Amino acid sequence: MQLIKCIRFRSLTPLWFLFILVSGSFGFASEEATNNDTQSFKIGLIADCQFCQAPTTGVRHYNLSLRKLKDCVEHFNHEDLDFVIHLGDFIDREWSNFDMLLPIWKTLNAPSYHVLGNHDFSVADEFKDQVSDKLNMPSRFYSFEKKGWRFIVLDGNDLSLHAYPREDPRYRLSEEYYRTHAKTKPNWNGAVGSEQMQWLETELIECQTQEKKVMVFCHFPVFPENVHNLWNADKVLEIIKRFQCVKAYVNGHNHAGHYDKSEGIHFLTMKGMVDTTETSYGILNISHDVLELKGSGRQKDIHMPIR
Repeated sequence: MQLIKCIRFRSLTPLWFLFILVSGSFGFASEEATNNDTQSFKIGLIADCQFCQAPTTGVRHYNLSLRKLKDCVEHFNHEDLDFVIHLGDFIDREWSNFDMLLPIWKTLNAPSYHVLGNHDFSVADEFKDQVSDKLNMPSRFYSFEKKGWRFIVLDGNDLSLHAYPREDPRYRLSEEYYRTHAKTKPNWNGAVGSEQMQWLETELIECQTQEKKVMVFCHFPVFPENVHNLWNADKVLEIIKRFQCVKAYVNGHNHAGHYDKSEGIHFLTMKGMVDTTETSYGILNISHDVLELKGSGRQKDIHMPIR
């Protein structure tokens, strides 16, 4: 029952949905039934570990990310975290590098989750469809719940010029979308597709009805205007800003990091772990009225009151 209650797959059929509703009505144990607004909890945030066995290029110290991730995991294991999430670009390139990072990642004491980044698909074509399975993700986009919050994980590579082989119909669809909607934007970003957008809206309608707080995770930022943003950042923004239940949108991709706020929603871009010889990650304390980020290394502390 724990898996059904905590992980919400993107392809939830009416039968499964009915089962979940019925199971709740018959008193099965669930986190949301036993939590209230007085609870607080902590989560670990990492962005752009981006490891590969390659020489340093500019500020990107690719080889150092192995040691940085190990130190980060050791720190997290001394904290009482409800979960840890990596916000995309776990590797910089090459399939074999996953196998160097994952043994470290699997030593985490807390449950762990991944967001898909563009560099996670910088692998041979034969492996592109295996990336989410390699990272033990339930789906390329999904949601899960902890202590009255719903955490929504978006796939910003849904439409992408790097996530699919060139002969794949999804590549041709992405190519057409880029040509007609995003040709003035960098081709190394991506977009959220129509099916996923409908799923996101359905999730938010449900959370608004059930008075659940929501945090959205994605690799790509959506606000403010920036060269790193999703191709269709405006469309994603239009959806999430309609719902009071959305409290924060957290992402990576822009290694410089950023923080902003708009219409009561906090937009947090975590600094990239791969940049410089110094590490970067954070622990986010979540309570009923504030999000408190305690940064390590280059990542700065941020105080974010909840509307």
